[in-house]
Amino acid sequence: MLDSIFKRKKEEEEMRAAGRLPPGQSLTNRFPVLHYGPVPRFDPATWDFRAWGEVEQPLRLTWEEFSQLPRSRIKLDLHCVTAWSKFDTLWEGVPVRVLIEKGLLKLKPTARYVMQHAEYGFTVNLPLDVVLQDNFLLATHYDGAPIEPEHGYPLRGVVGALPGREDLVTPYLWKGAKWLRGLEFMAHDRPGFWEEAGYHNEADVWKEQRYG
Repeated sequence: MLDSIFKRKKEEEEMRAAGRLPPGQSLTNRFPVLHYGPVPRFDPATWDFRAWGEVEQPLRLTWEEFSQLPRSRIKLDLHCVTAWSKFDTLWEGVPVRVLIEKGLLKLKPTARYVMQHAEYGFTVNLPLDVVLQDNFLLATHYDGAPIEPEHGYPLRGVVGALPGREDLVTPYLWKGAKWLRGLEFMAHDRPGFWEEAGYHNEADVWKEQRYG
């Protein structure tokens, strides 16, 4: 047990020295489960993904249609507002920009923000610029397998740090919604569930923007 503690501390110091551990964070090798409410059931026959708001035409995709979209793989460092960080996590899913490139989604010039809508009415907001970055993904797989139910199966927004990409804004992990069902594109920002409860609206991990 002591060996594992010393090993974790050594890895943590290496990440801090490499500039990959944000202030106030500690390394974990586990993947803690944190969410509000129960884990929803998934029915592929009735599940759909929608996009609406500041778009030329609303989008609706069944699970079968969504599963046929081109997917990308990215390796992210995850940083939770509760102060744990998990490094080099492997995700697979659909970048939002793919929906645009495929012509499935045409945004109006007024689109500047995005509200993620998830099961049970959960919401979380982000600027459109962040949603279109390389470190945001509509994720279906984690570590080579479908996401586990408690981590957001069948679809979750995931956002983290891409090592070596200091040009990208990196919010805390809560800014990617589990059990995602749709994206609302907005001309004006408005707070999501945790933001209304006092969490920081921008949530930049490097600025320690945990609470408003």
